[in-house]
Amino acid sequence: MKTLFTALAEELSAGRGAVVATVVASRGSTPRGPGARMLVRAGGSALGTVGGGAVELEAARLAGEGYREIVLTGIEISSWGRDLKEGQTLIDLVEALCHAVPELRVRLGSLEPRTITQDFCQRAVALPNLCPHFHLSMQSGSDTVLKRMNRKYDTARYYESVRLLREYFDRPGITTDLIVGFPGETTPEFEDTLSLIEEVRYDALFTFIYSPRPGTPAARMPDPAAREEKQVWFDRLLDAQNEISGQLHRSYVGQTVRVLVDGESGDARWPLSSRTNGGRLVHLRGDASLIGRYADVLITDSNTWALFGEVK
Repeated sequence: MKTLFTALAEELSAGRGAVVATVVASRGSTPRGPGARMLVRAGGSALGTVGGGAVELEAARLAGEGYREIVLTGIEISSWGRDLKEGQTLIDLVEALCHAVPELRVRLGSLEPRTITQDFCQRAVALPNLCPHFHLSMQSGSDTVLKRMNRKYDTARYYESVRLLREYFDRPGITTDLIVGFPGETTPEFEDTLSLIEEVRYDALFTFIYSPRPGTPAARMPDPAAREEKQVWFDRLLDAQNEISGQLHRSYVGQTVRVLVDGESGDARWPLSSRTNGGRLVHLRGDASLIGRYADVLITDSNTWALFGEVK
């Protein structure tokens, strides 16, 4: 059983920019066999207005079929509800799902920093089956680069989002995407990004060196930094994050964590793979009968990328 993070294209409806909301569910051993996956999607603002029954019925159906986790994902799920007259927002959808299937984990896809408000956190932390794993869009730690990217947030707002998450949640998993070498980026601007990851101390990064896409505004921007220089920046970023990830993972050794076993790892020493509520990868010993089940795991070792443990 694999958790399926599937990005769907944003749909524009009647010029209002309606956003697809997706339910992605993971299932364990069923008549269709281990590893079966299902994606359910609906256009416009999703599974309809919450409270009308559509969200709750769809979630209950997935639970009845043996799914163990629902992932809300899409290009821009933070804008869910903006085309609805009822004034509902993403947290309304999240609450409806969590209440409908309290026995399933509910996980969120990528979020804009503006999503994380005090109201969002107060309501989200009250949902015991909502995974405290937050992938907050960033792209760069430099405000001048963010402006050139036409991003609608700055680092001050981003730091506020991180502060709120850590105020309300116990050790939330925080991840992001970062691009190195955006056109016009300078060494001081890259240093701002390096400072960002050292301040936030992400659980994990998805990092890329900028590559031009024909027809985009960025492709027409001056880009004096050489590819070799961008590679040096990229390597420094990875080294810094790997050190942070290693430190964070070592702090889990000796602790017990709750995981959802989601498949085989391919490593005979630790044959199963799983994820914590916070999104951390955990390899463990056991047989395939555990796939699709929740388990408490004692963490006995770690490395930069994963935790290792024994089922209690």
